[in-house]
Amino acid sequence: MIEEREYLSRPEQVVPYPGAAQALRRLREGGFRVILVSNQSGVGRSYFTMEDVARVNSRLEELLSQDGARIDKIYVAPEAPEQPSRGRKPSPQFLFDARDEFALDLAQSYMIGDKLIDLQCGWNAGVKQSILVRTGYGRKFEEYCRPAVVADDLPAAVEWILKDVA
Repeated sequence: MIEEREYLSRPEQVVPYPGAAQALRRLREGGFRVILVSNQSGVGRSYFTMEDVARVNSRLEELLSQDGARIDKIYVAPEAPEQPSRGRKPSPQFLFDARDEFALDLAQSYMIGDKLIDLQCGWNAGVKQSILVRTGYGRKFEEYCRPAVVADDLPAAVEWILKDVA
């Protein structure tokens, strides 16, 4: 969805990939909810704060809204990998929370991500399909992500989803 920045902590670092906002808008127009699940271990490592994360997320939502896109909810796991966490991916807990909050049918839902843990989160939640995008870290993980669908970027993943439900 956005260009990869190691330990993203400042709003001015947020740069959406070309076509990302339009793709998210198309998902919403197709009847989907857009839920973002994010590991933010920089908080747990004391590199930045949850307030920094909130400012980054606010900037993301502002940039997306300029093209008519909207995120329904952002779930954040602030813990470092070695810390206990209820929602840190690959845990499916935030997808279960979204299911309960938005009355989602996870068996008819999709998980899009650029890391193996993103796809595992979807598989662990029982989503219909996990989709790896080659943007961000995706190219590094492609060989480890079978049986995931692989798409070049978010717009291509959305196109795949919309064809799958047609």
